[in-house]
Amino acid sequence: MQIHSRVRVALIVFTLFCVAARISTAEEQPAFVPNYPEAERVDHVDVYHGVEVADPYRWLEDDVRESEQVAKWVEDENVLTNAYLDAIPERDAIEARLTELWNYARYSTPSKKGGRYFFSMNDGLKNQSVLYTMTSLDDEPEVLLDPNTWSEDGTVALSGTSVSEDGRYMAYRVSEAGSDWATWRIIEIETREELPDLLRWIKFGGATWTHDSKGFFYTRFEEPGEGAEFQDLNLNNKVYYHRVGTEQDEDRLVYFQPEHPDWSYSPVVTEDGRYLILHIGVGTDDRNRVVVMDLERPDVAPVELIKNFENAFSLIGNDSETFYFRTDMDAPLRRVIAIELNRKSSDEVREIIPEAEESLDGVDLIGGRFVARYLKDILPLVRIYSIEGEAIRDVSFEGVGSISGFTGRAADSETFYTFSGYNIPPSIYRYDVETDETELFRRAETPFDGEQYEVKQVFVESKDGTRIPMCIVHRKDIELTGDHPTLLYGYGGFAISILPRYSTSVASWLEMGGIYAVANMRGGDEYGEAWHKAGTKNQKQNVFDDFIASAEWLIENGYTRSDKLAIHGRSNGGLLVGAVMTQRPDLFGACLPGVGVMDMLRFQCFTAGRYWTDDYGSSDNADEFPALLAYSPYHNIIDSVAYPPTMVTTADRDDRVVPGHSFKFAAAMQHAQSGDNPILIRIETRAGHGAGKPTSKQIEEIADQWAFLFRTLEMSIE
Repeated sequence: MQIHSRVRVALIVFTLFCVAARISTAEEQPAFVPNYPEAERVDHVDVYHGVEVADPYRWLEDDVRESEQVAKWVEDENVLTNAYLDAIPERDAIEARLTELWNYARYSTPSKKGGRYFFSMNDGLKNQSVLYTMTSLDDEPEVLLDPNTWSEDGTVALSGTSVSEDGRYMAYRVSEAGSDWATWRIIEIETREELPDLLRWIKFGGATWTHDSKGFFYTRFEEPGEGAEFQDLNLNNKVYYHRVGTEQDEDRLVYFQPEHPDWSYSPVVTEDGRYLILHIGVGTDDRNRVVVMDLERPDVAPVELIKNFENAFSLIGNDSETFYFRTDMDAPLRRVIAIELNRKSSDEVREIIPEAEESLDGVDLIGGRFVARYLKDILPLVRIYSIEGEAIRDVSFEGVGSISGFTGRAADSETFYTFSGYNIPPSIYRYDVETDETELFRRAETPFDGEQYEVKQVFVESKDGTRIPMCIVHRKDIELTGDHPTLLYGYGGFAISILPRYSTSVASWLEMGGIYAVANMRGGDEYGEAWHKAGTKNQKQNVFDDFIASAEWLIENGYTRSDKLAIHGRSNGGLLVGAVMTQRPDLFGACLPGVGVMDMLRFQCFTAGRYWTDDYGSSDNADEFPALLAYSPYHNIIDSVAYPPTMVTTADRDDRVVPGHSFKFAAAMQHAQSGDNPILIRIETRAGHGAGKPTSKQIEEIADQWAFLFRTLEMSIE
């Protein structure tokens, strides 16, 4: 297939620009000479279970907004990093092509509520997607909310919505500068009138309306002390009811257990409007309790349907007093069960859909049928069941890709889903669960020619013999010469599956001549709860072994070599990169740890960190401390080791993984580094962990990362 003319022209321009830049600057561009900003090393030592552990950069945990010393260090580091990146001739061309690739209309999967359809769309380079509504699929969509009007720099984002049952109101959540803190506001949909309601100190939770549309349930934290909102632990989550048109201090406290300040709540009003269901958790694991409150009989005490934290129970729907749940109870790959509200025994459940050979990723009750989404070696399988659990049909998909969507209501047979892959731009379909009819709703027209690339799935044997799936994307005409620049990505944690989805940044990397690989390691949810648990706590090293084995496989099978192999990961994936690069600095040619958890002995001391002990364990526990110390990236940096070229990325307002993790890691790496390989840190301003980041900032960050790899991997334009 011929490359689209616009793409071909862009590639030619990119090639000529880069070649010309290299010719004109190759002789004058000097090697990197380390001249890192001064970072004071202090004599701070903590004692964990009788073991002394030094923490020479403890001061870098201080909030950059409160500490002049930290602010000065951040400024100096950014000056150094910007100077390095500005000296890369190809950087501007990379950003220009990224901007072209980003400039296409992108749609979210539609949802329907109150007789209206809702979806978001970005027509190209807007910093934030715009929310649209329409009453019929044949109507012209109308703008409901445009977050691009909320700030000049695009850093105020729409982070959640909830529509009232009658379609009159919509509660919407607003986040600023990437912070997890958010506010709820309300708009009257028909008139577009903004109501004065303002609910603050919201984190992570949604909103769920009562069926009279007079108000909604939501969760919030207490107002933190001055200067503590971006550092202190998030405790004492509470469930409130807010009535439209009232002040927040008038909201009614619905549920709170003061003796359990670490509990968090997720409220859901059932589709029939009768019950409020509270999913109660203690961390990031899906293990939860379930409490049922009868909204028609407020005098009746809440019913503890699930009274312990032994298994995961996710509400699918209900039929009067019968509640359907997806659960891993007695089924690591998960199944569907029914529980009666007034059952006589806590063990009394009825199996509806038994555990299958594939991992049950999600279930919705749509049109009176269960729509079950499975993962089969990370690829999607959707199976339709009757309400009695009888299999009706499978929904098939073409190509190596993934789906999102397949949500809806029990009274409505219509649903939508999006399918995409690394070389397949997103397409959105309308699907009828009764008739099995599928029709295209929207298809993305991207400047990327995915036909030039292929995706293959391979299986890698890890250190202990476990079979690890890995996807590899590259040009169809590639020859396995063993010297291709390759970027290996991974996550491996919190029961999160990394699935093959379209990504503009990946498309850009592929156009630059790179190979892209994704390892699906233990710790995720690709093969259910047992797979997840095998990569947690004292077994976390399995994740790093899986990633290292995947890197070695790419080298052994002729895709690349160590000095051409880069690794990338964000958040828990940033921890992954930090851990493997300190364990095997010889294996990689460049490292991109993003917003990573780098101090495994103190992560639980800040903001949302306490939730992560489900996956990581805690240094407070004597039986978990040794494993954490053994792989903690910050604590395993060794002086006078030649570490690979590294660019750490973080943001000054990240209040999920506080930037002190990355600050301390970068400072320690710069102090220890032997040789001229650069150790840089890129610190974004007015940004957080990543959610809601403006398009312009996303493009700039990726351009900087790809330019860093272009230079450190010694890439060239073919």
